[in-house]
Amino acid sequence: MSDLKKDGLKNEIAGKAKQVKGVLTDDDGKKLEGKAQESAGKAQQDIDKATRKKK
Repeated sequence: MSDLKKDGLKNEIAGKAKQVKGVLTDDDGKKLEGKAQESAGKAQQDIDKATRKKK
């Protein structure tokens, strides 16, 4: 597994955790931050997948 894919998975999981924390604490900012981090993680994984197909 490439470093980019690992980082993407870490970001996706951390983002989901932040969203849950935001729901539990009723913190809209934390929910949005988590959503953004999760999206970034998914994008990293997509980039990794695309670069692997290109080779």
